[in-house]
Amino acid sequence: MHQLLIKGEPICKISGILFDKDGTLINSENRLLALARSRKELAKKFFQREGYTSAEITRLNYLLSKAYGLRKRSIDPNGAIAIASTKDNLISTATIFCLLGQSWSKSLEMANEIFEQASRQSLNSKINNIREELLPGIVNLLKKSKQRELKLAIISNDSRAGIERFLINNKLEKQFSFFWSSEDVPPKPSPIAIKKLCKLMNSRISECALIGDSDTDLKMAKAAGVAVAIGYTSGWGKPPLLSEHHHLINHWNELSFK
Repeated sequence: MHQLLIKGEPICKISGILFDKDGTLINSENRLLALARSRKELAKKFFQREGYTSAEITRLNYLLSKAYGLRKRSIDPNGAIAIASTKDNLISTATIFCLLGQSWSKSLEMANEIFEQASRQSLNSKINNIREELLPGIVNLLKKSKQRELKLAIISNDSRAGIERFLINNKLEKQFSFFWSSEDVPPKPSPIAIKKLCKLMNSRISECALIGDSDTDLKMAKAAGVAVAIGYTSGWGKPPLLSEHHHLINHWNELSFK
């Protein structure tokens, strides 16, 4: 176990760290913004083919933007696209379709098709090539963590394939031996997800820190009984509003070990 320090002040002793991915380890805002816009455009085309009026299409666009947490050129870091899983975003999309007069079964069918099309487009277009940069200071922190033999894991609402792609693209496979995805059961924000991940790591929950950019993550961590829940605020254009943290950091160089 090693002493964790924030801005030089000792916090607690830990043997492992659980990291959120998007908005915590990496700047995903541009990619997620492009993906959300793609889903919106596909939805508008669906409804146009269904004979909806321009006023109804405008309402659809407004409701999807609000549900996803989209602004003109950025994402609300506390919104669904930033925080929620693909499944959760799909359900909210289908709910909006219901509000516009579609049956639930048709709404789910349409939402699934739109999400699948948007995913295919992202693999064959510039969306997939948008540069996602590791956030400043994280590489150095990960290096120091491994030097002290701390166990590192990712807990994310991304898919297994998405997490694996992130690790490979950033050459972090050796740093992270464990991860928990949206396909693992139960996914976050269930505190049981942390308990199961810590079991995989062969670590005590009370000896692990969690670092994330959303109150959902931080509340989950406290409910699970982690040693410390740390909020990170510099992963988005607009800092997230956090209140469930034990401690808050704005830059990775604020963390150190002794």
